[in-house]
Amino acid sequence: MSAREEILARIGRAVAGAPDVEIPRGYRVRREVDASELVRLFAERVDDYRAIVHVVAAADVSATVDACLGERKMIVPDGFDREGGWPDLRTADGVITGCAVAVAETGTIVLDHGPGQGTRAQTLVPDYHLCVVRADQIVPGVPEAIARLDPSRPLTWISGPSATSDIELNRVEGVHGPRTLEVVIST
Repeated sequence: MSAREEILARIGRAVAGAPDVEIPRGYRVRREVDASELVRLFAERVDDYRAIVHVVAAADVSATVDACLGERKMIVPDGFDREGGWPDLRTADGVITGCAVAVAETGTIVLDHGPGQGTRAQTLVPDYHLCVVRADQIVPGVPEAIARLDPSRPLTWISGPSATSDIELNRVEGVHGPRTLEVVIST
């Protein structure tokens, strides 16, 4: 008998004869929240993560993006509504993407790497990430985000710029992804 089989046999003997217990599954799965409140909360939470946030009218997105980018050499993923892009991942200053969904409660952006969202490497290697989020992509919480996502796609969940802390709690940014996250929310 292997160690695995032995452990499973012990567990089986320990629970033998125990009654089945109903496990309540009353998870929150949907709630109605005013769209302007979602935008406000999402912007507040993203800002809490030390990201740079711009809330602008849809007509002002292009000008805001231009102002954010300046002279940076940016990777522009296939399917993103912008001309040109810097092709070399190793020398690019940053990446500009859209997103699949954004979570107001947690200030999280989710990429499923579909059109306009780039590859994982494109979104994790450059030091700067500019993400354009439409107001209709913002949902109240994680359950609503999960409902919109395809679990067979590669998902990247972004909650602020990349950061970690050492044992003395000294914050270090840019270790596991972009050091700077800038978000343009289109209303």
